[in-house]
Amino acid sequence: MATIKDQCVYTVGPYRGYCGRAQYDAEAGLFHGEVLGVRDVITFQGKTPRELKTAFSDSVDDYLELCASRKESPEKPFSGKLLTRMEPELHKKISMAADLSGLSLNQFICDSLHKAVDASLARPGVRGKSTPGTAHSREKSRGSSKRSKATADVRPRSKAGDTRRRSKSTGIVRQ
Repeated sequence: MATIKDQCVYTVGPYRGYCGRAQYDAEAGLFHGEVLGVRDVITFQGKTPRELKTAFSDSVDDYLELCASRKESPEKPFSGKLLTRMEPELHKKISMAADLSGLSLNQFICDSLHKAVDASLARPGVRGKSTPGTAHSREKSRGSSKRSKATADVRPRSKAGDTRRRSKSTGIVRQ
């Protein structure tokens, strides 16, 4: 007989322009989360939703303080620019539809994406549909960790050699 695991995802933010997502690890009794939309890895964890929110905001604050102390610009979650590749025929059809609508190609694509995303998130049971500060079921879980208090960790996503330095006070790792 299959065992049912307690799993859920909790979204937090926005806080100072950043959002995060945490998964519950029933074995460890903790939520483990990561700030979304940046290449640096900014993690947080907590036992309760309240502790998780505090750990999330502390992690963002630690990240911003680390960047300021190193006189580096923190990564912004999203620039608003998106480069995408598509078949030439689809590009042609989108361009024609934009012209017929009296919109620029960029505005037509943005409007279409807004409609598609809103429709997708409006369907019940859609994976990832949650409002900030709410929990919902998820099929996949992350690895277990035995740490019990809220923590923050930041690591760059890098393909080159590991030139990272760890801050002793926060556990944040940055190139």
